[in-house]
Amino acid sequence: MKKPEILAPAGNLEKLKMALIYGADAVYMGGKAFGLRAFSDNFDQDDLREGIDFAHSLGKKSYITINIFPHNDDLAGLPDYIKDVAAMGADAIIVSDLGVFRIARQVAPALPIHISTQANSTNWSTAQFWQELGASRIVLARELSLDDIRLIRQKVDIELEAFVHGAMCMSYSGRCLISNYLTGRDANRGECAQPCRWKYHLMEESRPGVYLPVLEDERGTYIFNSKDLCLLNHLPELVESGLNSFKIEGRMKSVHYVATVVKVYREAIDSYASSPSDFRIKQGWLDELQKVSHREYTTGFYFNKTTEQDQIYTSSSYTQTHDFVGLVKEYNPATGMAVIEQRNNMKVGEEIEIMQPGQENFLQTISAMFNADGTPIEVAPHPQQIVTMPVSRPVAPYAMLRRPETRRGRP
Repeated sequence: MKKPEILAPAGNLEKLKMALIYGADAVYMGGKAFGLRAFSDNFDQDDLREGIDFAHSLGKKSYITINIFPHNDDLAGLPDYIKDVAAMGADAIIVSDLGVFRIARQVAPALPIHISTQANSTNWSTAQFWQELGASRIVLARELSLDDIRLIRQKVDIELEAFVHGAMCMSYSGRCLISNYLTGRDANRGECAQPCRWKYHLMEESRPGVYLPVLEDERGTYIFNSKDLCLLNHLPELVESGLNSFKIEGRMKSVHYVATVVKVYREAIDSYASSPSDFRIKQGWLDELQKVSHREYTTGFYFNKTTEQDQIYTSSSYTQTHDFVGLVKEYNPATGMAVIEQRNNMKVGEEIEIMQPGQENFLQTISAMFNADGTPIEVAPHPQQIVTMPVSRPVAPYAMLRRPETRRGRP
């Protein structure tokens, strides 16, 4: 069988490298304009070039998001931007708008085009239309069932991609007007304020200033607040549906999130490919997905129409079981010492877990730490402080240190 591609989010250069090192086959990323994640770090031109080159150095791919719904003013710099992206060697661009598609075909005719989920491709006729126009891939609408996907696969000879993990937008194919209406920030031009996650009360017209809670609990109700998508338990059905690419949501998520989720899906897909008849979901994979920041999980539209069970009415907060506390920069096998970049307060005596690409996790007690001058320290409190510590096993660059989370329900 041909393994489906694991496509991971890259909100900045560090996340791009983490995603690819932990097992993604490709990444999607946005420049400073023309994408739907205006508030992620995004990439300037130099970072775009470096990210594309890094992906290619590993034999992997990079796709550039140009998926806004542009107004006239947005088109001014678009042709030159597309030509620049093509010259950098991007493997494809992701577009939502027919006008952007047309310009891309004019200025970079050899550059593959992927049709964004924002384009709302919900049926086989739409898929055939995009195929006839010359698109190389369709990112299917999130509102499709697995049966819908199977039928589209039968009707077209074009790559199909679908989201398998991450946050879900409550609006149809993500085309939301609430943010624009309430804040003036246009979700369809990359500036969503996420009002779907806010707490709401009801106010009656003749009684201004009197807020009547629409209660689910004492804190209010979160009437638009979707659970997160997780399809790990249904990986065989996804592979057998004919999907070419499994997409993970999260360009605004942390490096810990990206690395952990990618590693889980990498291990699961490789395990299934090696022996489909003996494949079983490992509890350890499911446990890993609890360690990262997430909302409760749902299977979305894949098996049933969504109901109130796919929404969260009591909180907009995330949960996680572990904190990311450090990133390995170097390891000296002669001394057994690792150079760590601190990402959260850590101290001598704590038990941590070390996760690294392609290896099993292991537990480690911090027995000692030394600052950049070699002076012993008891605690590393400063953001991105460089420390050295002994580790009981060899560790690779980009290995991650984490510890059990003691706070719950953080925003």
